This record gives sequence, C-alpha cells and structure tokens, in this order.
Amino acid sequence: MYEGVSLIANKSAKRAPTAAYKLQAIDRAVVLMDLLGRSDVPLNLTDISTRLKLHKSTTQRFLRVLQAHHLVSCRTDGRYHLGLRLHDLGGRALEQFDIRDRALPYFRALVEDVKETGHLCVMRRNAIVYLDKISSARSVCQTSRIGLSNPIHCTSVGKAMLAFCSPDERDAILATLTFERRTAKTHLSHVSLLKDLHMTHRRGYAVDDEEIEDGVRCVGAPILNSEGRPIAAISLSGPSFRMTRAKLPSIARKIIACCAEISHSLGYENSHAITAIKPPVTAAKRVQAVRRRTASTPTA
Repeated sequence: MYEGVSLIANKSAKRAPTAAYKLQAIDRAVVLMDLLGRSDVPLNLTDISTRLKLHKSTTQRFLRVLQAHHLVSCRTDGRYHLGLRLHDLGGRALEQFDIRDRALPYFRALVEDVKETGHLCVMRRNAIVYLDKISSARSVCQTSRIGLSNPIHCTSVGKAMLAFCSPDERDAILATLTFERRTAKTHLSHVSLLKDLHMTHRRGYAVDDEEIEDGVRCVGAPILNSEGRPIAAISLSGPSFRMTRAKLPSIARKIIACCAEISHSLGYENSHAITAIKPPVTAAKRVQAVRRRTASTPTA
C-alpha cells in the first residue's frame, strides 16, 4: 500500500472491497477510449452509447471531458476518434518504460559485440512496438524507428514473444491476425505460423527470414518477467548477405544470453525456458567423434 494514503485507507478499511480499487468514471473513460482505438472507423454518439450500454447523455458527458483534454476528437460529421494527445502520451510512456533502462547496458553490449542493428520491442495486442533501436556502424536502411509498430507474424521479436506466451494468450492473439503480406516469405496462415512458433519455442529464438523486408534477416529472443511471461524481446537485424543462415545460430546464442541476463535481473529464475542453444555439429566434428569412439572400442 502507498504510504501517503495509508491513514486514509486504514480509516475506511471496513468499507474497502477485497477486489482491486476501481473508479467507475475512470473505468468508463478508459473503456470508451479502448472502443475508439479498436474501431477501424470513427463512431457517432449512438454507436458509442449502444456498445458501452450507457445513456446518450452520460456518454456525451464523458466525450466532452475527454475532448477538453484532447484525448478524443470529434469530426465535423459528429463522429469521434482518438485525440492526438494520446500520441504524445504514448511517446512519453515509451520513453519512461522501465524495461528500456533495465535492458540498455546488455542491449548496447550485444550490438557492439555483433555489430548489427538492434531492436528492443514490446507487444501491443497483435503488433509489436519499437521501444529502442541501436544502429551499428555498418547499418543498412531499415523500415524501423522508435515508436513504430509492425505485425507480429512477420517479425522475429513478435514471433519470439508469441512463442513464449501461454497457449490461451497465444490463441487469442492468433485469432486477431489478418496475415498481411509484406514479402514473398511472409506467413499467410495459422498453420505455417504455428509451425514456426513451435520451432521458436524449442530452440529459444525466432528468425525473420526476409519476411517483413526483402534482403533483411533478423533474429530475436524474448525477455521474461519473474512469472516467466514475455514482456519484451530483443533482435538483431542486418542484410541477408551478412546475416547468413550459417551465422544465425552463433548470433542467436548471444541474443539469448543477453535476454537471459535481462530476464534474470527482472526476477526470472527458471533457466530452462530460455537456454543457450548448442553450437551446430559440423561434418568435421562428426568424423572426429566417430574416430574417438572407434579408438576407444577394444579390439577382439
């Protein structure tokens, strides 16, 4: 409990409900803004009051207050949409989000080590949002910037977080996907994406194999909180001629190690879910292993 309100809380303890404290007016205002945010088109007063199951007069009062604070805007035809102040607040929220500060030392060291562009992202419904970006000295032009959002199904960070969500949460997100095609390699169905997600969970990292941008390959891994839930992800991106498929496992090991350190700093203790992958066994190593076994086998 916050110390500043402890005395007030103690006085009303007998009346306090056991559930989370709620203010009906604020709850309704948030639900109203969520409704406008989910709608593909601006809504009129009747639409909003009907969907929220409120009287028109009550709904109109909420809208006027939100308009006064520029959280909601009204068009000349009387239809409402979200206000531009939310964009400013969203930008500030991204700047103040603690995961950026917590991740930055590990994130920066990773980019300096691998020398490819790094992204720190979070999941917002069925999209990912870029919280931070560190460009390498040999960076190439990419369609990413802080605050921008991209689909989950064609980004390594999106697939990394989705693969480590609970089955219920994952299925709920999958049900909202429209599978927008970005390149010839973009996933276009639940079947192909689920196959990728199972592989991602098994190996601990996701790959964007030119699925969102031609000529660019990305590798990402999730950051887990103390409960083991993915709250963010880190990826490294570069041109496919530098980030070849042969190099991906070694790059992935470094990303996984980075994310594991950040997860540990957030209180995550289970090292089983995010593990450093084993280096690939080359043909030469297989030959050496056979020779060792043969040499150690006793002769008759």
